[in-house]
Amino acid sequence: MKSRRWVFPALLVSALTLSLAPTAQAHGSGGHGGGHGKAPRTVGYYTNWSGYDRNFLVKDLVTNGTAPRLTHLNYAFGFLDESGKCVSSDPWADYQRPFSAEQSVNGRTDDAGQPLLGNLNQLKQLKAKYPKLRVNISLGGWTGSKFFSNAALTPESRAAHVRSCIDLWLKGNLVGAAPGAAAGLFDGIDLDWEWPASEGAPGNVIRAEDRENFTALLREYRSQLGRLTWRTGKTYDLTAFLPANPAMVDRGFEVPKVFNLLTFATVQGYDYHGAWESVTNQQSAVRTPAADPTSPKFSTQVTVDHYLRKGAPRDKIVLGVPFYSRGWTGVRNQDNGLFQPATGPAPATYEAGYEDYRILKAQLGKFKVHRDAKAGHAWLFDGTTFWTWDDPTEMKRKGRYVAERRLGGAMAWSLDGDTADGELIRALKDGLS
Repeated sequence: MKSRRWVFPALLVSALTLSLAPTAQAHGSGGHGGGHGKAPRTVGYYTNWSGYDRNFLVKDLVTNGTAPRLTHLNYAFGFLDESGKCVSSDPWADYQRPFSAEQSVNGRTDDAGQPLLGNLNQLKQLKAKYPKLRVNISLGGWTGSKFFSNAALTPESRAAHVRSCIDLWLKGNLVGAAPGAAAGLFDGIDLDWEWPASEGAPGNVIRAEDRENFTALLREYRSQLGRLTWRTGKTYDLTAFLPANPAMVDRGFEVPKVFNLLTFATVQGYDYHGAWESVTNQQSAVRTPAADPTSPKFSTQVTVDHYLRKGAPRDKIVLGVPFYSRGWTGVRNQDNGLFQPATGPAPATYEAGYEDYRILKAQLGKFKVHRDAKAGHAWLFDGTTFWTWDDPTEMKRKGRYVAERRLGGAMAWSLDGDTADGELIRALKDGLS
């Protein structure tokens, strides 16, 4: 599975919401907001492939200081089959892999015969250690959104999809495991449909009616989650990841209705530009740089202002920030490499043109750091290779932007990109405070 989650030509979706009436706000557990004097949320994505090549385990969220700084953790991703039914994208990683004492959050070796193994058991241990942490299952992503349109198409398909997801992830009835093995682990569901009525990964099913059907799907989630709450007494989040591109927002989302149904939404604050383009640029600037030659202009301010104009409440907008860089090589050595032609994506560890922050930091001696403090972005350049650069200085800047605009918080994609001492999450949290 690719580590790439989103590219701007198909900008993103992810947000959290709770499960009673559409207008319910958090009831204390899922809805800490940046507005109205409440502390902003700090949301992070942990992927089910983090434990493979990156060897970044759930336990590392404890050892690098991330877990106590989070209000919400999204576990990515669950997939949908062609009928729209929820399925695990990787049963081994999710609930079958045993962990040793050294790898486990609680310091004990897994028993091969225990009802729940894998990342889900580690997340269960993490919640025991940090009881205030909300853990949600995220559905879809770049490679898992192919059949969302099928799931949302009719009242019958929507009801069946939501039923299957509640059964699998909230009731915990995992395929091949004991009934209810993961019951009670997840506090809600995060929808990462990339994208309603717009192109995403090649082969995705796209329909013109996706926009209205996305709203109808959220209503079905609210209805079924509300009934589950009556049985369990537990409040559930319902969230979604939403794109940065204003044209995609307008094409795919009834903004006021969507935000009314969500606990909050995580809004893409990155992938504004990348190596799918032939000219270097910023991927996550707070404001559009003055010399940016592209049109239309993309920046965090453009995105946030668009959602506000469309009727999104500011305390439900959670701004996404990147724990990775976008890069180009063969860059013309002029103006420190910014807005210059390039021959292609920069070589990288997992995917050309995409590199984790922690890996680039270890190579920092080869590059010079450049900043545009007015626009709020930074980059690295060595004369031929260019990387966007969200370091602690830029993370703190983004956190301050969220706080100053009284938004609902910040979200990090993805937590495995941080250093062993968690310097990005620490700087982000400092900016939010």
